[in-house]
Amino acid sequence: MASDRVCVGAIAGAFGVRGEVRLKSFCAQPEAIAAYAPLWSEDDTRQFSVRLGQAIPNGFSARLSGIDTREEAEALKGLRLFADRERLPALPDDEFYHADLIGLTVLDTGGAVLGRVSAVLNHGAGDILEIQRPGKGNALLPFTLAVVPTVDLAAGRIIADPPEGLWE
Repeated sequence: MASDRVCVGAIAGAFGVRGEVRLKSFCAQPEAIAAYAPLWSEDDTRQFSVRLGQAIPNGFSARLSGIDTREEAEALKGLRLFADRERLPALPDDEFYHADLIGLTVLDTGGAVLGRVSAVLNHGAGDILEIQRPGKGNALLPFTLAVVPTVDLAAGRIIADPPEGLWE
């Protein structure tokens, strides 16, 4: 996948019998996903224009260019969709695209390396950083201002003040 693209949504399956898909948007304003088209598959082999339909639980019904049958729509289930970064809005200083956080080195407030961000998770209660610790497995770190006071994208690092006992 091109590094100048950001994951903005995923196909959750077919919707109806005429080739529409269930589209889950990862955007702060979910309906904005259509404005970021064309959307690309992760492997850069397919691109889609998007026309949103009705809001449905956990997303939208949507029509993607080139998808005309239920079988074609169902075959896309699980496909993550990416938008060109230049089509996305600029963010305020205290907000970040998940793609920009993955791979950053995580340091504690004393400068000791804790690990690298391997994923950004969100199960509804806020973002959580998955930190890959060298030789120790992974740990989860709440992505809050109290726990992660500094994100320095230019330097490629995050300064964290993890809760007591998290790294044992």
